[in-house]
Amino acid sequence: MIDEKMIKLLVSPQSIEEVYEVLEGKADIIDIKRPAEGSLGANFPWIIKKVREIIPKEIELSATLGDLPNLPGTASLAALGLAHCGVNYIKAGIKGPKTKKDAIFLMKQIYHAVHDYDPSIKIVAAGYADAERFGGVSPLLIPDIAAESNSDIAMLDTAIKDGKRLFDFLSISELTQFVEKAHSYGLQAALAGSIRKEDLKPLIQIRPDIIGLRGAACENNDRLKGQIRSAKVRELVEIVKSSA
Repeated sequence: MIDEKMIKLLVSPQSIEEVYEVLEGKADIIDIKRPAEGSLGANFPWIIKKVREIIPKEIELSATLGDLPNLPGTASLAALGLAHCGVNYIKAGIKGPKTKKDAIFLMKQIYHAVHDYDPSIKIVAAGYADAERFGGVSPLLIPDIAAESNSDIAMLDTAIKDGKRLFDFLSISELTQFVEKAHSYGLQAALAGSIRKEDLKPLIQIRPDIIGLRGAACENNDRLKGQIRSAKVRELVEIVKSSA
């Protein structure tokens, strides 16, 4: 059952130091990534395991598999490795596949590898709002891909971090369609993509289940060079909670 009243804020630290800042800021989901390796760049397993050790058990932990090429075997092995790190969510970036069929096959192998180990881990099928820029799968197909691969969450992000963001590629109407389609399949919907503070209220009106960000929580809004600060996280959390 999807809780339409609660929107979770997911914040993506890249280091243990930043994890403590996110904890202090009281984000709902801690999402470990490595921005130097891409939009959904994967971090190291020892970092992810350490985070699981230091955060309270009730705090949900997510981690990224990477902006994946169309290599289902490699992706499934990586997913199994990540499943052993104590995460609640595994985010897979569907970057390499060029067709819906290939994307479904990729995600099915990830699901199989993870579900055989721990069926409680949620699989996030993450597409890209700017897929046209690199010949990727249409973002509006991601809910179908998630549903047909038994994933739990359909997500959108942006692949190329050059200052353009989610709203530069998809309209409010298209994003609403994305969320409603995900919900029609019984999936959760997550939206990210260089989200700024001023984007939160329009996003909240669309009613995704999760809003994901990093740059907006960093010094100078710089996802690569800036550090996440708890005061910024707290401010963003307050906007989401007060508007929901």
